[in-house]
Amino acid sequence: MTVPSARPADRSGDAVETTTTSATEAWRAERGRLLGIAYRMLGDFGEAEDVVSEVAIEAIRCEQGDADSVRSWPKWLTTVCVRRSIDRVRRLAASREDYPGPWMPEPISAEVLPDDAVANGELLSLALLHVSEQLRPEARAALILHRAFELTAPEIGVILDRSAAAVRQLISRAERRLRETGHLAETGVGPQDSVPVQSSARLQDNARLQAISRLGAAIADGDLERVVDLLAPGAVLWTDGGGKVRSALNPVFGAERVGRFFTGIRRKSHRLHPEVPFRLSEAQLVAETGLRLHHYGRSDLIAVEFRADGRIAEIRLISNPDKLARL
Repeated sequence: MTVPSARPADRSGDAVETTTTSATEAWRAERGRLLGIAYRMLGDFGEAEDVVSEVAIEAIRCEQGDADSVRSWPKWLTTVCVRRSIDRVRRLAASREDYPGPWMPEPISAEVLPDDAVANGELLSLALLHVSEQLRPEARAALILHRAFELTAPEIGVILDRSAAAVRQLISRAERRLRETGHLAETGVGPQDSVPVQSSARLQDNARLQAISRLGAAIADGDLERVVDLLAPGAVLWTDGGGKVRSALNPVFGAERVGRFFTGIRRKSHRLHPEVPFRLSEAQLVAETGLRLHHYGRSDLIAVEFRADGRIAEIRLISNPDKLARL
């Protein structure tokens, strides 16, 4: 995105020298981090880019009007980004309720987000982006700022216009809600304002990578028994076709049914499109490794979540072509 100049254009047509302001300098320096906040909030990279662009415009307007009121541009930019993200989450809620079938976040490849947007990688897996939709926007913002960007409760309180005690409660309830779903690890954070204990990145270990590879091979071979063996008995499949690609409109429950879903796709692909190779390949997402499912002349995405025992508890299949452009 090109940041508008803080100076008006010369209407005579002569070239006008652009100036770099403290606002635009700060925005350029903070852009990656702001994208990381907005994407975690919205689960949609295009919407996140729009929010960050709006922040740039608002920063320029502020600098032109009342720059003396800004003590720290990075803090100002963070505050505006979070508040605009919260507003956008609320506006998008209605459209997502009317979405045909389950709404899934937009997956993006590891190359799309800059390093400062990824931070420690927490809250960037598709599963966490998905289940975080259950949280109130303010609680989601507090959790993201605390766990992914290491802000303390008083710092978050300034952004959300809440007391530090209220922020701690938001974080505690949000963490408890996500832990109940099995998607969030303990941090070891006490009731004070200490920085949460975090891993440097959410990396797959060798066992999980091998399980993903075995799942892809089993689906490609059409081996129902092998697919089911890799799944937890209560495994759940979520599919997102967005009304543009045929998909299950409700979650599919149970290892046997999930396995039959995938072997059925393979069987149908070979029957209706024998000239199109059916295959699976690894896909490197921002915070996890997934699978690309190549069939019917298209390429879908599969993301998996594991139980503690290493078996697959959840699968998310994203087929909506609008959500696969950044892979």
